[in-house]
Amino acid sequence: MDSEAGVLEMLNSGDTAWVLAATALVMIMTPAVGFFYGGLVRMKNLVSTIVQCLAIFAAISLVWAIWGYSLALGGNSIAGIIGNLSDFGLANVGVAPNLAYAPTIPEVLYVAFQLKFAAITPALIIGAFAERVRFKSLLIFVVLWTTFIYVPVVHWIWAVGGWLRVLGVVDFAGGLVVHETAGVSALAAALFIGRRRDVSPRKEIRPNNIPFVILGAAILWFGWFGFNAGSALAADGLAANALLVTNLAAAAGAMSWMITDWVRKGKPSAVGISVGAVCALATITPASGYVGPMASIIIGAAAGIVCNFVAGWRARTRLDDSLDVFACHGAGGILGSIAVGIFASTAINAAGPNGLLYGNMYQLIIQVFGVVVVGFFAFVGTYVLLRVINVFTPVRVSPEDEDAGLDITQLGEEAYTNTQ
Repeated sequence: MDSEAGVLEMLNSGDTAWVLAATALVMIMTPAVGFFYGGLVRMKNLVSTIVQCLAIFAAISLVWAIWGYSLALGGNSIAGIIGNLSDFGLANVGVAPNLAYAPTIPEVLYVAFQLKFAAITPALIIGAFAERVRFKSLLIFVVLWTTFIYVPVVHWIWAVGGWLRVLGVVDFAGGLVVHETAGVSALAAALFIGRRRDVSPRKEIRPNNIPFVILGAAILWFGWFGFNAGSALAADGLAANALLVTNLAAAAGAMSWMITDWVRKGKPSAVGISVGAVCALATITPASGYVGPMASIIIGAAAGIVCNFVAGWRARTRLDDSLDVFACHGAGGILGSIAVGIFASTAINAAGPNGLLYGNMYQLIIQVFGVVVVGFFAFVGTYVLLRVINVFTPVRVSPEDEDAGLDITQLGEEAYTNTQ
């Protein structure tokens, strides 16, 4: 009894209050993705795109609580590859802290915080095959993808004993775990499902609702403070630094994308500024707990330029990654994870590594290794999952349903109806 009381005394009310707020901030990001993506697709697919994100959030909340958390971060590691089912159904999870991960907040709160990451990651993928996937098949895919792709990667990098963590790979808030896995999986999904019927290479699909795109980006920017600063899991200086560098990187990305468009296309665009900010937010995510303000501006500015050119390259190919998920989250997550190996400093985070600029070449090498391993696993695993699912139920809608739009054919609803 005294031992339990001692553990509970470690709980910090300030840390708990901050992570409660951060958890709520990260939650709002998944519907924000829905509005961001919903504004970019055509009107006939607006409702389905937004509700896919909401449905994914609900489904993965249950997956995480029943078996996902246990396999990712609960119990003991099995050879550094996966956890066990000792916390199945959150059986052993309570208000006492998990001393291995978050010693000053209740473990139930740590579960809730990590749940929001698990939910948003597959929601990011849907932009790659927007306007052409069956709703039932999508739900099956995200449950299997979370179980067989996301959960193992979380364990490898964030769990005590995870094999990539043991080698020294670091990822403060999800550049590898969230953004690279989602972006590379999106690439595999776009290749498997194929192009939209009426979208030829180089054909520009104009957004149906640019205010929704701006709204989604703005809410994502707001929520990202919880995503990155919340990952400190404490109300401390590291969280404050993560919040600041997150904002600076997003600002630099918005400006660098805008300027790149201005030079290449003759004028800036509202969509481009919004997308540039999101790309930079994805890129600073893995580095947000390891770099200072000036490094974050460099990282964000590089993200706006690199992701812009990757999106431009994709548009010249036959690959129909509808909403450029790979260009934003895949390229951004990769760039940010490598940037950790260059700019990380123990002056920012004493528990983290130094990067190349501070004399540690190994960190850059191991970050590149982590990028390659996670990318290969996510790409191959996603492609195999989709092939297996397609054997039992078609992943893609029929040509007639695709032409009519997913709002009507999958949901029987429309974004706008004539009530007169």
